[in-house]
Amino acid sequence: MSAQDTPARRIGLVIYPGFKTLEATGPLSVLHYANEHLRVAGRPTGYDVTVMAPRPGHVPSDTLVSLEATEALPQGDLPNTVFIAGAAAIEDALEREADLVRWCRRHWREADRFAALCTGSFFLAAAGLLDGKPAATHWNYAERLAQLFPEVQVDADAIFVQSGSLWTSAGVTAAIDLSLAFVEQDHGRDIALRVARDMVMYLKRPGGQSQFSTVLTGQMSGASGVADVRSWASLNLEQPMTLDDLATRAGMSVRSFTRAFTAEVGLSPMAWLEQVRSDRARTLLLDGDLPLKAIAQRAGFRSDEQMRKVFRRRFSLSPRDYRARFTTSRSA
Repeated sequence: MSAQDTPARRIGLVIYPGFKTLEATGPLSVLHYANEHLRVAGRPTGYDVTVMAPRPGHVPSDTLVSLEATEALPQGDLPNTVFIAGAAAIEDALEREADLVRWCRRHWREADRFAALCTGSFFLAAAGLLDGKPAATHWNYAERLAQLFPEVQVDADAIFVQSGSLWTSAGVTAAIDLSLAFVEQDHGRDIALRVARDMVMYLKRPGGQSQFSTVLTGQMSGASGVADVRSWASLNLEQPMTLDDLATRAGMSVRSFTRAFTAEVGLSPMAWLEQVRSDRARTLLLDGDLPLKAIAQRAGFRSDEQMRKVFRRRFSLSPRDYRARFTTSRSA
């Protein structure tokens, strides 16, 4: 069979009333853009996508958007990959969609990849499929997942988690990260990154990355002077920065700036800066094959040796060992 005759992978997106809009439209967009880039590259179409539901027809989401499910849940010959969207009122959905729980229990083995997005993991847990296995979900629902299903090893921090053919992801935009990981598995890193650029994503996040970032957390509160410095520093990590530089940018004395920064953030300015640079380096290590010297430069470390010392102190691993241990998307 030639490359042009290779059949497209069949994808089934499962929705139900109250599903989260972006957890459906995000993967749909990723797969659409992947098909477009494959076409431009002269390669066969990668994905044949079907929207499915326990009851076909127009299915309302948690917003004003509805999607049309053209097929019911198949009772055999499942797609190669199944996505199950999450819902904000997930416990109501579990009670209302008992047929979906039973369908998961009966048919999950028939798909090469059976993926639950965000609180979609509750359906897999209710079906008993996650007992004794690690699972991700939106951080705001992690405690409830653990309470309802104590046999599940809930990872409240991961972007997505794989356990055999079962995949679970964190909330909302993490569905896009998981979809990109599947595109990378199926068609290579170049196509996945082209899709990420189409969607104006800063970086394609690997599964082992935290749902929380130092930059995002720092944006959520705080006095404008300190907050502005954090935002500026986060966007200019490659530049050398001293405590005097940061205080001057805040328009404060070093002493006043340090006091205000520490009270607000819980870390001294330079400790916070090291943490942000470490987070940036971790992302670069897991998301590509850049040399360590290039990563150190982009993260703002003076040298790869300084980065190595920081990693040893913070993570008890060298950057090289960190990359080998936590790279997930290509080894999955």
